[in-house]
Amino acid sequence: MTPTFPDISISTERLVLRPFDEADVPALTEMMNDELVASRNSAPAPYTDADARDWVTRRAPASRTRGDGIVFAVTEFLTQRLVGSVRLKRTDWRLRTTEVTYATAPWARGEGYACESVLALVQWLFQDQKFERLELRTAADNTAAQQVAQKLGCVSEGVLRNAWITRARDADTGWTEARTDLIVWSLLPEDLDGLPERMAEAGGTVPYADWS
Repeated sequence: MTPTFPDISISTERLVLRPFDEADVPALTEMMNDELVASRNSAPAPYTDADARDWVTRRAPASRTRGDGIVFAVTEFLTQRLVGSVRLKRTDWRLRTTEVTYATAPWARGEGYACESVLALVQWLFQDQKFERLELRTAADNTAAQQVAQKLGCVSEGVLRNAWITRARDADTGWTEARTDLIVWSLLPEDLDGLPERMAEAGGTVPYADWS
């Protein structure tokens, strides 16, 4: 039997990480069409309601059932508004390693939601699922993602040269593409030791996470 992550939700002080559902389609479509989000991933651009519905109903659930990883919609606890998404992918069950990616809606940036959601996922991954390594890859010019990695205590391990393609808006053609380097970061269970102090120094908080 193929190992899989359980179908769960994770709660923090401000957020709920849960499976996507069809009610998320309009908000997901809007987020994925944000210029910054679109420039950092390989999803279709423009991103349609049909693309979002296919992701919510077929592709995201299939990622879990085939053992590749798991996808969470990240929502505000009080308003249920879609903050973004976090995803585990390229999971190796023998080595107990996986890679995390995330996206944040433009209205939710600057609130520490990316750190809070990824940290909650990391705590569950290491404590409950007994994983031994998490990877995060950031484009060389994506300073915001690099700051998230640093606040979480990730260690920069090196550069994958010319390993990714970024996109930029073009008034004439819609989008232009350019190759870029990727910085590889890693996080191990022992890297979480002393995290409250490090995040406090960086101006962040460590949320209590609960999963069910």
